[in-house]
Amino acid sequence: MTANEFQRHAIAAHLAQTLAGPARAISGFQELLLEQVQNHSLVHITPDLERVGAAARQLNSLIDSLIHGKADYPDHAGREIEAKLRHDLRTPLNAIIGYSEMILEEAEELHEHALDEDVRVMLAAAAELLAHVDAIAGLSRASDNEGLWTTDQAEIDAAGLERALGKTERDAFSGRNGRILVVDDIGSNRDLLSRRLLHDGHQVVTAESGLSALTRLAEYEFDLVLLDILMPDMNGIEVLSRLKAERRWRHIPVIMISGLNEVDAVVRCIEAGADDYLLKPFNPVLLRARINSSLEKKRWRDREHQYLQRIEAEKRRADSLLHAVLPGQIVARLQGGEEIIADRFEEVTILFADIVGFSPIAAKLPASDLIKRLDRMFSMFDALAEKHSVEKIKTIGDAYMAACGLPDPAADHADRTVALGKSMLDSLRLFASGSDSFRVRIGVHTGPVIAGLIGRHRFVYDVWGETVNIASRLESQGVADRMQISEATRRALHASWELEPRCTVELRGVGTMETYLVRH
Repeated sequence: MTANEFQRHAIAAHLAQTLAGPARAISGFQELLLEQVQNHSLVHITPDLERVGAAARQLNSLIDSLIHGKADYPDHAGREIEAKLRHDLRTPLNAIIGYSEMILEEAEELHEHALDEDVRVMLAAAAELLAHVDAIAGLSRASDNEGLWTTDQAEIDAAGLERALGKTERDAFSGRNGRILVVDDIGSNRDLLSRRLLHDGHQVVTAESGLSALTRLAEYEFDLVLLDILMPDMNGIEVLSRLKAERRWRHIPVIMISGLNEVDAVVRCIEAGADDYLLKPFNPVLLRARINSSLEKKRWRDREHQYLQRIEAEKRRADSLLHAVLPGQIVARLQGGEEIIADRFEEVTILFADIVGFSPIAAKLPASDLIKRLDRMFSMFDALAEKHSVEKIKTIGDAYMAACGLPDPAADHADRTVALGKSMLDSLRLFASGSDSFRVRIGVHTGPVIAGLIGRHRFVYDVWGETVNIASRLESQGVADRMQISEATRRALHASWELEPRCTVELRGVGTMETYLVRH
């Protein structure tokens, strides 16, 4: 098709589509008016309305034939054909306008305002159509600068459309190649398809049946499957259903190929998960375009899958980091949307451990050695806390804080915490290495606390209350390599622990308190 012919056909199609809207509106209003006339027993108006309906059907039939390319107008249409087209369109339009005006006059005389309004709308649609018809000019000179229309609202850029379609076609055929599985039980069909695909630069694997197709799919990775419907051992729809049922194959696009032109076959394939449907014999240009389109969709799906995998990996990493610094229950509440997390616990056991004589040791060691030793000790404490189901709260310089009974209450919170303290002391004695070995004091107290999440950029789960302060004071006034517990903790113990009563301890801001040392 030449440039002029293409542009003329594009303009003709646009013309027909522009005419179709008002023409269908006329038919719709004619039917509505006919119902109203019958309901109001205005039988004398019915003949004129039926004449409007007949003219509207004639008009719509002509416009439909233009849209579907069935109008009896030669492709080499010149100005005389344009004149005939205007005449053919005006004939029913003039009838519609003439009879509608007569109906309008009668409606006004009868004061039928509902009829009056609908007839005026129908006349407006007819006037709009007539304006379009009268503006038809230059259909045989589509390449000229005059264009088809004299009104601005109906202009189209047919030459631009032609350039865009040409560019789209070139771009479609320049995509990257893929590995394609061709499934057809007829050898000549497989050979023809394979040759075309190989010529376009694709890798091709063939299968002569549905079962062999499933075998090939298990052996290789494919970007696209061309699947025949009619095969003896397993039809194409059955193979397609197997593909879409398998997690590893369901993302592969499938184009069904068949000589069946029935709508039911096409619908069944699309419902079963096919991406497209091609009829035999193939139009090579259409085949190439459909294949490239499916391959491009597959590439985008693969990219999406990769991005989703990355997002999932980052989410797992973020969750892992959150669980490393926050209790599991707090992470769940945070992810559930809670913005303020704060709870009061009536009975919790708090442990503080602090290194004795840390400053002199730190002064003698290189920074890297000091950090390594602290990391090794605190990592060991973390592992022991997890073993005894005690929640690590934080490290403060050379001090370590843990709690039991929050965020999940526990009846044996005091026993778990004392067991943790004893394990910490035992592990330090086991790994002692000379005069610079770390020695710790441990203080433990039981009572009510408030716990909650603070911060927005760096979350911290922390604990507050007098119980925390007393546990800290018991540690600071304790004995090296020993664990000192309060009377409240002793009363909360369920297991049998060997305790040594200590003299009454004066705690700043608290007063005197009975304390005990846990024996090794």
